[in-house]
Amino acid sequence: MFTLPLSIPSPSQSVWYLGPLPLRAYALFILCGILLTLFWGNKRYADRGGDPELIWEVAIWAVPMGIIGGRLYEVATSPSRYFPPSGSLWLIPQVWLGGMGIMGAIILGCATVWLVMRHHHARVAPFFDSLAPAVLVAQAVGRLGNYFNQELFGLPTTLPWGLQIDDAHLPAGYPSGTLFHPTFLYELIWNLLGALVLVWMGKHLKLYAGQLAWAYLIVYGLGRAWIENVRIDEPAHWVGPLRLASWFALSWVLVGILGWFWAKYRAEPSTLTTKEVESWQEAERERAGK
Repeated sequence: MFTLPLSIPSPSQSVWYLGPLPLRAYALFILCGILLTLFWGNKRYADRGGDPELIWEVAIWAVPMGIIGGRLYEVATSPSRYFPPSGSLWLIPQVWLGGMGIMGAIILGCATVWLVMRHHHARVAPFFDSLAPAVLVAQAVGRLGNYFNQELFGLPTTLPWGLQIDDAHLPAGYPSGTLFHPTFLYELIWNLLGALVLVWMGKHLKLYAGQLAWAYLIVYGLGRAWIENVRIDEPAHWVGPLRLASWFALSWVLVGILGWFWAKYRAEPSTLTTKEVESWQEAERERAGK
């Protein structure tokens, strides 16, 4: 007789070796998320009339800056892991071991996208709209890396989907066998559902340029706000009833709402005209000629 498991087991390992070369699950899932964003985002941008070559021009700068932003956010919010006396500065550049703050990655990555797009004299809003659902799916994929690393789990639970954590990764003060909320799974599911919502909105609603990107902030911010309050990892800086990270996520929701109405007020078309694309291509040819 088939019986459902009463908990979710954690992976027994998070790194494999091809000879001397380590293959880390965390790094592999991050890489998969980046590639997914680029290829799906590229298709969506081309469908909006954009030049498919532009996303690769942007990615050269935005991807490394996003990684730097994610690491800086992690270091800023968990300084004890990276600074003496309890931490090590040598851990800061070792991003493949885990520890990426997605909010920092999004902020610095988006700022870089904006600068590069302005440099190319291309409209930014349709580009962000194209990437919005792809980024959510990429974030969902990236959370699998946290699962393999046995990190970023939530409070103890007796629910049948409680997450098993090995003794080596067990937080201090909890007995062996304690089950925890699988917050990586909560965020993974939330992000996938959010991506479906954004795709549906793009197909069935009359949206102006930028509204889908602002909706991303609303969707992700709402999910992250409640998930942060379930997490048990340090640092747990509380401000009133919520963790500081939850308030930060809610600020994304507020910015997203304001941006949504601002984009509606501007009422720019969500697709690019042939004239816009030809103008950008001509500017690129002139720049290459110099």
